[in-house]
Amino acid sequence: MHTILLTNDDGIHSPGLKALKESLSALGKIVIVAPDRDNSAIAHALTMQRPLRLTELDEDVYTLDGTPTDCVAIALGKIFERAPDLLVSGINSGPNIGDDITYSGTVSAAIEGTMYAVPSMAVSMAGEPPLDYGKAELLIRQLAQRVIAHGLPASTLMNVNIPAASELRGVKITRQGRRIWKQAVQEVADPRGRIHYWIGGGTPLLDSGKDTDVWALGEGFVTISPIHLDLTNHEGISYFRDDLQLEKLLGEAESS
Repeated sequence: MHTILLTNDDGIHSPGLKALKESLSALGKIVIVAPDRDNSAIAHALTMQRPLRLTELDEDVYTLDGTPTDCVAIALGKIFERAPDLLVSGINSGPNIGDDITYSGTVSAAIEGTMYAVPSMAVSMAGEPPLDYGKAELLIRQLAQRVIAHGLPASTLMNVNIPAASELRGVKITRQGRRIWKQAVQEVADPRGRIHYWIGGGTPLLDSGKDTDVWALGEGFVTISPIHLDLTNHEGISYFRDDLQLEKLLGEAESS
């Protein structure tokens, strides 16, 4: 029997997590380890300043007072005797495309699984709550079956984004685009005139390339992007070494 670890960043009571379980329960044993509260935009944070409390709510259903990355680390280190066949993080309320990937707790949970060599998927859905997960469940089940059967490339996770459109136009394999939020810091004054700041909102600046997740999702396509753990700009290595000659810095300092 296959074993599948589910987690998210929206919290243990998220309807997206419930839909994910319903989608995948026919494929094997489902184990849920999810945060006890919303951890959106927590990125790849680990909790290292305090102990973590794991609570078993039901058979194979746990909640943790930590981050999505904490959930994966605890699950793989203390709950599973052997690594699961698949990790799926989601279904997130709202897309994780472009630069949002770096902020996403949903994607970061899949990153953590990938670091432990567990085939991992992050699944997000565009639109405003309440979301209709029905159209997503069959697709997620099909994707999970293929990943379990064939695996994923080394150090690579699958990032899936599903549009809010009532009719899906199809599936596109995409690269990560750019979506930078302009004017995302909002300044407000409290009743006593003291200034506070909210981060969020603003106008996104989009990469409109037709091979990107940003463009394809906006056009009503499901986007599937292979996200690699290696963040190195390999083209930049020769620039740093040859053009900037950075490897000679200490030698120059000693000779000067």
